[in-house]
Amino acid sequence: MNVRREALNVKRLKILITDRLSEQGVEILTREEDIDVEVNTDLSHDELVACIGEYDALIVRSGTKVTSEVIEAADRLKVIGRAGVGVDNVDVRAATRRGILVVNTPGANTISAAEHAMTLILALSRNVAPANMSLKRRNWERQKFTGVEVYNKTLGIIGLGRIGTEVAKRALGFGMHVMAADPYISPDRAATLNIRLVETSEIIEKADYISFHVPLTQETYHLLGEKEFAAMKDGARIINCARGGICDEKALYNAIASGKVAGAALDVYEHEPPLDSPLLELDSVLTTPHLGASTEEAQINVAIEIANQVVNAFRGLPVRNAVNMPPVSPADAEKVRPYVELAEKLGSFQSQLMEGHITEVRIDYSGEVIEHTTEIVSIALQKGLIEPFLGETVSYVNAPLIARERGIKVVETKSSTVEDFANLVSVTVKTDRGEKRVAGTIFGKKDARIVRIDNYHVDVVPSGYMLVISNQDRPGVMGALCTLLGKFNINIAAMSLGREQPGGEAVVVLNLDSVVPREVMEQVRSLGNIWEARLVDLH
Repeated sequence: MNVRREALNVKRLKILITDRLSEQGVEILTREEDIDVEVNTDLSHDELVACIGEYDALIVRSGTKVTSEVIEAADRLKVIGRAGVGVDNVDVRAATRRGILVVNTPGANTISAAEHAMTLILALSRNVAPANMSLKRRNWERQKFTGVEVYNKTLGIIGLGRIGTEVAKRALGFGMHVMAADPYISPDRAATLNIRLVETSEIIEKADYISFHVPLTQETYHLLGEKEFAAMKDGARIINCARGGICDEKALYNAIASGKVAGAALDVYEHEPPLDSPLLELDSVLTTPHLGASTEEAQINVAIEIANQVVNAFRGLPVRNAVNMPPVSPADAEKVRPYVELAEKLGSFQSQLMEGHITEVRIDYSGEVIEHTTEIVSIALQKGLIEPFLGETVSYVNAPLIARERGIKVVETKSSTVEDFANLVSVTVKTDRGEKRVAGTIFGKKDARIVRIDNYHVDVVPSGYMLVISNQDRPGVMGALCTLLGKFNINIAAMSLGREQPGGEAVVVLNLDSVVPREVMEQVRSLGNIWEARLVDLH
């Protein structure tokens, strides 16, 4: 991910954008020297299948359907960026099987979506849309459009994520009582928001307004059906700015037509556009054409965030919102990023030194590193460990799966204390021929070092070409090695020596400015008092 592409003559990265994206996001991508961007919003599904094999990343909104057929044809694809919240138009499972990272932007349009939901609640309560149309037809029908106050009414929110929380805050500001159903929110967290945490069934039975803020899944599909409408209090109102299909539209129509439900405000539909839906015929149904994220601010925020995430994914950096890999919060991203980079290099370093078949990998975290999210750090380490053997097919997405499939046991431990360093990431790789331990640390905010190889203390920058030597600590060994490298114009950038005692066994690591050819490596190994020599490439 961090290779210098131009220097290595690797093909330029190509990104395809198939839905409208604000120019601010496109500009971020086009500023990257090794990235080519193509925008084509008129592709049919078959045309997308035919051309997707040429691209390294695909950016979509809700219009493009990234099916398994598209993914199977995507020979080069590394990243799918969904500029928006839901990924129901992306076959995430198929992408994961192919090792393709899927990212979205759930936070970029939070405020816009929450404001739209609140707008619909108020407009529905005061019959704004039908009253507006009536007056424009030159009718004055004040009595016909008498509304209700939201003050002192109960709003039931199903899904208390980012958007649901923002809706709750605004509803509380209008004097509403708020209850919410969300199995992944603790009662303590809900209490701090002045929200009562309940089961979905209680919301259905007691709420005056029900607003959805959940993704469309097998569990949420037709969450409201005939049974649920029958259990509601008379005169309830339904708001859906989340995903079409959460509410059974036929059952909703019947509930409104019968008078059981006073009305509904819908921004999303099971089939879009819903031009043949009978719900459009009801005056008590307020409809908008999927406008939840359609503000200037949200469009810009979404475009900028998805562009940055795609670039970060290409560079091997943490991404904020990966759908099929552990997330890193914006607050933690910059702090954990140096550990992610260190861990991937430690894994790669190990894989190029070890011998035999891996049976177990033990990752020990010590000191300050445990204050951050370590799951993505462990994934980065596994990626670094496996990638030298399997190449670009290994990603942050499928590295743990590949390790499991290959019978590699991964064990993690954490300790708050560590000797000599503020933080330490230690990796012990066990094989059928023994084990090897490598440890690294971060000095300051981002200065990575390898500080231990087996029992030897070293101080090595994990970067570029590295020559790792096991030798007898005798005078003249390093002189002969340096003379040999100089003969072939191989410059030494840095050197670190680790030994337990003078004259005993030692390890030497040389940072080099260029690769050591195979025939030169054979000459290195033939030098006196050198037992083993390995060339490591951490580009």
